[in-house]
Amino acid sequence: MSGPVTQSDAAANVADSGHPSAPCVEISESRDGQVGNVQVRRALPRKGRRMVGAWCFADHMGPADVTENSGLDVGPHPHIGLQTLTWLIDGEVLHRDSLGSEQVIKPGQLNLMTSGGAVTHAEEATGHYRGVLEGIQLWVALPESTRHGDGAFEHHVDMPQMDLDGAVATVLVGNFGDLVSPARHDTALVGVDLNMHGPTAVPLNPGWEYGLVVLEGAIELHGRPLPPGKLGYLGRGRDELVLNVAEPTRAILLGGEPFDEPIMMWWNFVARNRAEIDAAYASWSAQDDRFGRVRSNLPLIPAKAPFWQQN
Repeated sequence: MSGPVTQSDAAANVADSGHPSAPCVEISESRDGQVGNVQVRRALPRKGRRMVGAWCFADHMGPADVTENSGLDVGPHPHIGLQTLTWLIDGEVLHRDSLGSEQVIKPGQLNLMTSGGAVTHAEEATGHYRGVLEGIQLWVALPESTRHGDGAFEHHVDMPQMDLDGAVATVLVGNFGDLVSPARHDTALVGVDLNMHGPTAVPLNPGWEYGLVVLEGAIELHGRPLPPGKLGYLGRGRDELVLNVAEPTRAILLGGEPFDEPIMMWWNFVARNRAEIDAAYASWSAQDDRFGRVRSNLPLIPAKAPFWQQN
């Protein structure tokens, strides 16, 4: 389940709030939308808060009822300059891409696709799963050193876990405590699934910035509620964060070293300038060889011209 990023998500004429070095609690609304057949809450990017470390996109999808033959139903679409991470807490999804990958993902497993300079993928019903689908898809902006490289795909079945007082932490990517995820990461960052049943003290890196996306339940952050449908941005400067919950709660902790390379996001592309996006859009529209092909029965997703081409 991917994109598209629109002007409503991160308008070009709205300044980003930057990367404050002091701890803070900044709560912003997600945007409700639909991707394929599933409702989503988009926590990143938002006006004034485009990134948390290199994390630049977070869509909480579902919960939604799906069938064997009708699931996400997101047809082939392209990416540049990013990684996609798909993490489910319920249900199953079939991933297909132009690298030849074909992989069903289930709860507790991680799909990670690196676009490099160009990749295409689709997300489909599995042909056998019927029930509830819920999870999150995340994008990571690739640094200059790898964003023009080859595409790649990883599927990880067993993710490292640790017990915290009041929670089980599953490390999706990066380092958390003494645990290291097997998933590739090209910048200093971390993503953690926190399955909480009581107050939880979470260790942090004081030099990194952090954000929280709640999937189920609610967290109290310094006396302020953080339910699903909001992004809790925490700034930098903490070595620990105490999360208070009054009910079973599932949340995703995103953190990382502030990403210093300026990015431009449009549709399913993470680039540095309009020229790069124009070139990617032209290749996708012409269906030339840049993005390859996906073996999928779903129709290709077309792109509207970038807004600056429409003036």
